[in-house]
Amino acid sequence: MKFLRILLLFLSFSAFAQQGGMWIPSLLDGMNENEMKSLGMKMSAKDIYDVNQSSLKDAVPHFNGGCTSEVISSKGLLLTNHHCGYSQIQSHSTVENDYLEKGFWAMNLTEELPNENLVVTFIAKIEDVTTKVLENTQSLTNEADKQKKIQENISALNNSLPKEAWQENRIRTFYDGNQYIWFVTETFKDVRLVGAPPSSIGKFGSDTDNWVWPRHTGDFSLFRIYADKNNRPAAYSKENVPYTPKHFFPVSTSGVAENDFTLVFGYPGRTQEYLPAVAVEQIINDLNPAKIEIRDAALKVQDGFMRKDKAIKIQYASKYASVANYWKKWIGETKGLKKSNAVQIKKDFEKNFQEKVVKAGKQAEYGNLLADFETNYKAIAPYALSRDYFIEVVMRNTELLNFGYRLYQLENIYTTKGEQSFNDRKGNYIQAFDELYKDFNAQVDEKVMEQLLQLYATKSPKEFLPEGLLSIDTKAKTAEIFKQSKLTSFEGLQELLQGDAKTVIENMNKDTGYAFVKMISDAYTKNVAPKYEELNLKNSALQRTYMKGILELSSKEDRIFPDANSTLRVTYGKVKGYSPSDAVYYNPVTYLDGVMEKYVPGDYEFDVSPKLIELFQKKDFGPYAENGKIPVNFIGTNHTTGGNSGSPAIDAHGNLIGLNFDRVWEGTMSDIYYDPAICRNIMVDVRYILFVIDKYAGAKHLVDEMKLVQPKKKKKS
Repeated sequence: MKFLRILLLFLSFSAFAQQGGMWIPSLLDGMNENEMKSLGMKMSAKDIYDVNQSSLKDAVPHFNGGCTSEVISSKGLLLTNHHCGYSQIQSHSTVENDYLEKGFWAMNLTEELPNENLVVTFIAKIEDVTTKVLENTQSLTNEADKQKKIQENISALNNSLPKEAWQENRIRTFYDGNQYIWFVTETFKDVRLVGAPPSSIGKFGSDTDNWVWPRHTGDFSLFRIYADKNNRPAAYSKENVPYTPKHFFPVSTSGVAENDFTLVFGYPGRTQEYLPAVAVEQIINDLNPAKIEIRDAALKVQDGFMRKDKAIKIQYASKYASVANYWKKWIGETKGLKKSNAVQIKKDFEKNFQEKVVKAGKQAEYGNLLADFETNYKAIAPYALSRDYFIEVVMRNTELLNFGYRLYQLENIYTTKGEQSFNDRKGNYIQAFDELYKDFNAQVDEKVMEQLLQLYATKSPKEFLPEGLLSIDTKAKTAEIFKQSKLTSFEGLQELLQGDAKTVIENMNKDTGYAFVKMISDAYTKNVAPKYEELNLKNSALQRTYMKGILELSSKEDRIFPDANSTLRVTYGKVKGYSPSDAVYYNPVTYLDGVMEKYVPGDYEFDVSPKLIELFQKKDFGPYAENGKIPVNFIGTNHTTGGNSGSPAIDAHGNLIGLNFDRVWEGTMSDIYYDPAICRNIMVDVRYILFVIDKYAGAKHLVDEMKLVQPKKKKKS
């Protein structure tokens, strides 16, 4: 296949200056390996990925589908971020025994805490299956028909491709549908909490420091993978034993210095590096500002309650952090895109692309692409904005509206699939709602809904909104709903769902809260969703063709890496400071001294525990200090995104030197445009992790379980 020949050509380039990229680990031979070695790597591509022998990829599981983690001992000890394990730490916490505030450390295996529904997934094998997935699709001109056939082919391959009984097949698309890769996975379902520092360490700086450098956060937690007696995945059982990994990371205590090689392995979630300029303009000018304003309003309400009530603080801790994370990210992303002049750079790229199209005589295939993008993105603009308002207000940030929307989906199941499907789904819904209502506070949510409904009614494109929303006093309507609706409690919701399907539907529609959600949702599903999907499908088809053209017409010096899609990737770079603005330069490493400089007694973001203060004052740092100081965080040029939280930061020899957890605020636009001047990822120095476990927590048995190495000292000898 011509495309695959082109792809292999790209992967055999000679090395040049490192400029980002998220690379498929099974395709590192050639250009990537040469480039990594030019940056200082001492390993081979086979050390990173080998399907037949143990390699680094065997120590990097996907953590619960959203983060990354790494195995750091022969007994399945697992390291990830504190914020990745936050909901598990929260679920074990109570007002009387608050692990978020005090931390948690299991002093032996019997004290490790099981976590329902927590899983980690390893990659066993990666292989290209593009030809098989695209079989019999070339003659299809209708995009919907083409996608349907592709999904049929994927389904058939998932069922027929070889795997072991405890494994799964997963096929994912790359290069906007120009390549398909098959992953064989193994998912472990017994993962237990081993240790977590208090939030004063694990979330130090909290929302103020989120996405910011300099940073001083010990963002880590420890878990352990358990397996059956055959070392295979199994549901939780007291009979399970610690998992014996194919590979685990030795932990380096040599430390880092500027220009040291760094490799980050993980599961980056989603990037859009090849969007046209017109799409980026829409993100900067319309979509990000709307989402930022909505979340800003919700966060202010929640924060006010959390500061006054400790029970609400625990109840909303995970939710608040989740909402705040991308709120601040979007602010930094917009700022970075403007600062780096990303739109103009993309316009220049498109001009060059158009010239290449003409030179290659490819006008019939690619000549109208950019004009079609302009037309389609202009057409989709009001629908995309309306969609974001609906998602942010109804589905994500107002819990009562979210509960109502779930019931709206249940009613649609009855309408489209009948009573049996309705009854099957109803049982699952009741179980899910039981969990959701445990952290629901009607008093808080009423004030959130009051603020967000006002924004929805006044800022979302009015031509798509129902008259019943435009003509009401949103504050009065909110008060009425929270006074009358059964959606304000789990018991009330259970009442609504009692009886046969017809009775349930009737009761739901009599409820003031549900009726209101249904009115909004009906308008969205009628006025927005169909047209958005139609135009978005056109843009997806254009993007696939655009990507194909970029691959065909780019030169050997161009770096064409696939966008992130939550599959295993490698990104490499160096420890490096940066200059975010004129006359400002940030060093690449921070120290415990900076924690004490930021210390504000009693503040929920910058408080420091007496134990940590005592260790600092006595300089009781154990063997983890560097020149009498404890390193805390460092930054590098690795190209990361959401999903890389918890990724191992690896040195030139394959040892663990840190734990990825964030990006600098000025560089969060790297999901859309990577600028090597200001894009930096933030990592916890592994020596700070060891110091906290050993000296602060007194859990040296966990350090003793690891394999500590000092490669730099060996090199000097």
